[in-house]
Amino acid sequence: MGEVISTRDLTKRFGDVVAVDHVNLEVAEGEIFGLLGPNGAGKTTLVRILCGLLTPSDGDATVVGHNVSSHPEQVKQNIGYMSQRFCLYDDLTTFENLDFFARIYGQPKTEARKRISDVLELVQMSDLRDRLGGTLSGGLKQRLALACALVHSPRLLFLDEPTAGIDPPLRRVFWHYFRQLNTQGITIFINTHYMDEAGLCDRLGILRTGRLDAVGTPRELKRKVARGDTVELLCSDPEAALTILEREERILSARTENGWLKLVVEDAESSVAGIISTIERNKLKVEQVKVTETTLEDIFVALASSGENS
Repeated sequence: MGEVISTRDLTKRFGDVVAVDHVNLEVAEGEIFGLLGPNGAGKTTLVRILCGLLTPSDGDATVVGHNVSSHPEQVKQNIGYMSQRFCLYDDLTTFENLDFFARIYGQPKTEARKRISDVLELVQMSDLRDRLGGTLSGGLKQRLALACALVHSPRLLFLDEPTAGIDPPLRRVFWHYFRQLNTQGITIFINTHYMDEAGLCDRLGILRTGRLDAVGTPRELKRKVARGDTVELLCSDPEAALTILEREERILSARTENGWLKLVVEDAESSVAGIISTIERNKLKVEQVKVTETTLEDIFVALASSGENS
């Protein structure tokens, strides 16, 4: 699989404010990539540059094979964009909004009608095709916005905080839609400040004050930034257990303290059972286990603290 997004020292300034600061990023075709960061971190500005809506001050960005500065219209033809605010037409029906966007993208009438039916079915709005946009609830408006971003069959879908202000059950529904789209071959780039949503992405980038602090899978970020999960074992002979486990690759560090064996592992969920089994096969008894899993919030706080101390 190739890259659908590639940036080199991408920078955007507004006067003296640097909103996007020398960002280097690659997103592979077919993945769900999440950009995590607080409000004001520069997430929306970065997405608008990648969509060809803003011109960078410095650096380069290529999206779906086209340079965003020199060929923004070619970029727009191959991507879908859903903003965090509903920006469709209240006085058009659901169908008319979709038909309008299909016409903008130059879809033939017959093809457009088929595609509209498909996306309405995807977002479960087939029975609302004749409802005016202005009469829809907030959640339904977001579904319609997603459908409009998909009506021209884009290769890459940008989602700018698409579930902001939506209650948790409906957020789960939207993530069901995103997974369905991804299985159809659509690459998804999603901005979010929700930690639980970030954990659903294949890879993450953490953006803070315009700078990309770290990129990787949630597991990779645990290892690189927060040194993994902590596992504490109370066993019959912690020193002997320490010797037994010294060649275990999944263990990042190990020590004994006050009768406990204290380990740092890449991922506790996938490691604990195997570690206990290894110890008990060597005739030692594990009496108690304590696990402290590193969360994405821990990683984010660790990065923020390192930035403040640098």
